[in-house]
Amino acid sequence: MTTTFTVARVLADGNARRYLGAVLVNGFGTNALWLASGVWVKELTGSDGLAALCLLAMWAPTLVGPVLGTVADRVRRRPLLIGLNLAMALLVPVLVTVDSAAGVWLVLAVLLVYGAVGVLGDAAEAALMPSVVGPKLLGDFNGLRMTATEGMKLTAPLAGAGLYAAYGGASVALLDAVTFVLAAALIARVRVDERAPERTSAGWWERTVEGARGLRAHPVLRPLVFAGALTMLCAGLNGALVYAVVEGLDRPPAYAGVLAAVQGAGSVLVGLVSGPALRGLGEAWFAAAGIALTGAAVALRAVPHDGAALVSGVAIGAGLPCVLIAALTAVQRTVPDAVLGRTAATASTLMFTPNVIGLAVGAALADSVPYAPLLLIVGPALLLTAVQLGRGAARSASDANPA
Repeated sequence: MTTTFTVARVLADGNARRYLGAVLVNGFGTNALWLASGVWVKELTGSDGLAALCLLAMWAPTLVGPVLGTVADRVRRRPLLIGLNLAMALLVPVLVTVDSAAGVWLVLAVLLVYGAVGVLGDAAEAALMPSVVGPKLLGDFNGLRMTATEGMKLTAPLAGAGLYAAYGGASVALLDAVTFVLAAALIARVRVDERAPERTSAGWWERTVEGARGLRAHPVLRPLVFAGALTMLCAGLNGALVYAVVEGLDRPPAYAGVLAAVQGAGSVLVGLVSGPALRGLGEAWFAAAGIALTGAAVALRAVPHDGAALVSGVAIGAGLPCVLIAALTAVQRTVPDAVLGRTAATASTLMFTPNVIGLAVGAALADSVPYAPLLLIVGPALLLTAVQLGRGAARSASDANPA
């Protein structure tokens, strides 16, 4: 009943409905190309390292998120989002010219631009949404956006792989270009009264770091983003151990796809209930509950049993997005519009960069340290993070309502 109410609340709003449509088609194209590009590069070069660089190229621009977020605060966001989608619709088709290992550099270059446009677009979207859906729908919208994004991760890679197998990488690139055009058309139909940003005499660096200063000084956002960073660091460590977990289950490496699927299903489910949960618990307690669930699930993953692995996968998928949804909603709810783009982008950089570090550290340890003891360290670390965030929330509530 609650889930139905959440979906109905968001879909009843025309702006939210159209923008979610843009998220769906964009997510489908992006995830289809993400998988196909790695397979494409692997087939052209025979190199696992170059294939892995495809994912790195798309993630690398996250490191300069605050700079790109500053761009999102310098222009009107809806026209920016439309322009970014149309620009990518023109850029991605250049991949049809790639037919040998000599063209792999072009694939990586396009994916690097793809990642930068994604970071800039996310910052613009985060800043635009409070005006599009209003503060009362932010939690519901962010939750359903997570559901849409994770749902595409479950379906689009299979579609991309099938299209690639039948017609080659160029066909997937053309499909992605079409999704960009559709997304631009849907965003163009979003109605919002958006004023041009005020000009300022502040230098570029000063404007860029303003988002970080705002996060550091904010009593609600600072602990949320810090908890998100620690959670994503642990998530990276956990993610790097997935093949060791599969080996411990005496399953073939392809079984990692099953664990990824059940984790995605958990994320889809939590997105449907995030709005009511945020209203009932508040951002900090919702995030703490999700982190605690993730910690317990990571520790459970140390048990070499299929049932434990599947249950932990669903629980990790449900728990992990909570702090990300909570942090984004809190940023959108409390940060002034003039600096919202760079603040949201800075928060994303601070939370997602540790995930890359965790993946690297986990990969370095996976071959030399048994996975179970590592998971039994990561799980309690997440539980401790949840406890600390909950204590902070309790202190804030006590200070706000003295006896």
